[in-house]
Amino acid sequence: MTALPPGSTIGILGSGQLGRMLALAAARLGLRTHIYGTDIDDPAMQVAHAHTISDWSDLRALARFGSECDVITYEWESIPVAAVEAAAKGRTVAPNIRALQTAQDRLIEKTFLRDTGLRTADFAAVDSEQGLRDALQSMGGRGVLKTRRGGYDGKGQAMIRSDDDLTAAWERLGGVPLILESLIEFSREVSVVAARGADGQVAAYPLTENEHRHHILHSSHAPASGDDGSAGEAARTILDALDYVGVMGVEFFDTPDGLLVNEIAPRVHNSGHWTQDAGCTDQFEQHIRAVAGWPLGSAAPKRAVVMTNLIGDDVDDWDTLARGPNTHLHLYGKADIRPGRKMGHVNRVG
Repeated sequence: MTALPPGSTIGILGSGQLGRMLALAAARLGLRTHIYGTDIDDPAMQVAHAHTISDWSDLRALARFGSECDVITYEWESIPVAAVEAAAKGRTVAPNIRALQTAQDRLIEKTFLRDTGLRTADFAAVDSEQGLRDALQSMGGRGVLKTRRGGYDGKGQAMIRSDDDLTAAWERLGGVPLILESLIEFSREVSVVAARGADGQVAAYPLTENEHRHHILHSSHAPASGDDGSAGEAARTILDALDYVGVMGVEFFDTPDGLLVNEIAPRVHNSGHWTQDAGCTDQFEQHIRAVAGWPLGSAAPKRAVVMTNLIGDDVDDWDTLARGPNTHLHLYGKADIRPGRKMGHVNRVG
């Protein structure tokens, strides 16, 4: 891939806060962004050079959008593959469509991870209530039932520890392709954000420790203790296996027997927001560098950072947060405050 010169246009499919921060990073490098989304008031629309407003089934609009861009990327792994293909005719897509297809289906994702030699929870496809009973028995009677597609932040999943849980889970989730995963005993949840350039160069940020509340990421501490490099090596294995270009988030369970890969996200990742104020190339600039064919920057932080998400009316404390010492406030420009909605984040340094 030939490096795109300043002034080139990067097309971003998706107009949320991740697209917003990608557009801001591109602007620092003299690159333009064209955002495709469904609402002119979305966060990324507010800061981009150009935008296209249409739905994900409008193949003509997608094709026009793609024709005005020099490379195509995306901020969200649930974008329909057909939409990406329509936008990408004659254009490079980074990360590639195989990565998108792998991450969109939990069964395909888990099978891919296992086939690359990485450890995951035990899992089984579930297509019927009896199939669920059989799979649950093989896992010792406990597991997590998940939709294979579309779930996030705890949505589309149910914990099963008894027959009553099984019946309720099937009634709530049955009717779509499902996967059952074994319950894992773990001490903490950790992640690694890593980038792979068009030349195959890989740069992994240090291990990050994450705290979730109500299934939503609350805070990330980086660098985390106990980083033996195995998470970064696992990320490299995944990136190379997918011939990936761009930034990826890889989530792990830390168990007595070592790290288990939980899931991958083929995009910049919430647990990597701390990199914006750590004194290294942040994950958003790193992604832009990768998809534009530029060399990757340093992923070695100079400062420790604690990132805290601002969920719902947490954002009402913006004035107090803005006064905090060594505190960096990042707001997403969302007008409507709703429970569970990510409105911004704050990075506390040192």
